[in-house]
Amino acid sequence: MKENKNLTLCSIDYAFKRLGGKFKGRIIWALYHHGVLRYGELKKSMNDINTKTLTLSLKEMEDDNLIERTVYPEVPPKVEYKLTDGGKRMAPFILYMKEWGEEQIEKNNP
Repeated sequence: MKENKNLTLCSIDYAFKRLGGKFKGRIIWALYHHGVLRYGELKKSMNDINTKTLTLSLKEMEDDNLIERTVYPEVPPKVEYKLTDGGKRMAPFILYMKEWGEEQIEKNNP
């Protein structure tokens, strides 16, 4: 079977665009390990992210169908996030990148 090189490049670009940015991989990793997290719990688990960046990342990930946002009709509002099936499928790749990053840090910073 002959592979269409343009389609392959487009699909790679598509995947990396969905995971682009410093925090999306970490958000997927946190939700993969914890299942469901509220906004504040996500923020605490990534103390180096500002509110605007976290909110924007979550919105983009929801638009890309990587996470699901559930709002409960309570006062104060309760909002929970969890991975969609598509988001869960990204976890092994995030793990691989995490392990690769650890190896490179150790190798380059003896």
